[in-house]
Amino acid sequence: MIGWAITFLVVALVAALLGFGGIAGTAVEAAKIIFFVAIALFLVSAVFGVMRGRSPRL
Repeated sequence: MIGWAITFLVVALVAALLGFGGIAGTAVEAAKIIFFVAIALFLVSAVFGVMRGRSPRL
């Protein structure tokens, strides 16, 4: 999901450079939403991992 957020951010930067403000704004908002969803899912996964007592694998 972080990859998607980065992709939307790059799309927003390119659109802004080319003068497409509406598309850039929409892409930035999508990137923000995807980023925060990814962070929330990571935190939920970390909490459940701690609750199960498993050590994290790197």
